[in-house]
Amino acid sequence: MFQTRPVFRTTVLLALAVAVLAASGCRWFRKENALYAQSAESRPLEVPPDLDRPAGDASMALPEAPQSVTRSSMTPARQPQGASATGFTVAGERDQVFARVGEVLEATPGLTISSRAQILGTYDIAYEGSNFLVRIAQAGEGAYVSAVDPRGQPASGEGATKLIAALRAELGG
Repeated sequence: MFQTRPVFRTTVLLALAVAVLAASGCRWFRKENALYAQSAESRPLEVPPDLDRPAGDASMALPEAPQSVTRSSMTPARQPQGASATGFTVAGERDQVFARVGEVLEATPGLTISSRAQILGTYDIAYEGSNFLVRIAQAGEGAYVSAVDPRGQPASGEGATKLIAALRAELGG
């Protein structure tokens, strides 16, 4: 019985050494993973032939424009030259004019103010079936009051023209 213990210990240590050697990554015991080596993530990217050059068909052609608009031919929206059907200039600071315009708008029958933004100097208005903005902008020594449609263009509807005329009469522009 005394002799079997050292043989048992030696056998266990030898088996343990073989297991460690096999699990340690020895190339003799490891097999190559062929599926991982050829995975789609490891291959280089390929661009399909129809995506490597721009399309030259008629759907990508630019439409012909009747004339181009240059910056010098546009009228400036913030500092207009005078009164028009959609705007006028009033003496005073923008914030004071904004408050006076608000008072006149609230007293106008049939007009609904949807929202007001003093920082932007705008009133969102619904009047006589049309929706537009009344914008007050600093222009030189005074403030420019104008009617603007949702696209940012001067409002040309009958309601906007009528309201601007009423504002001009009340504010003295």
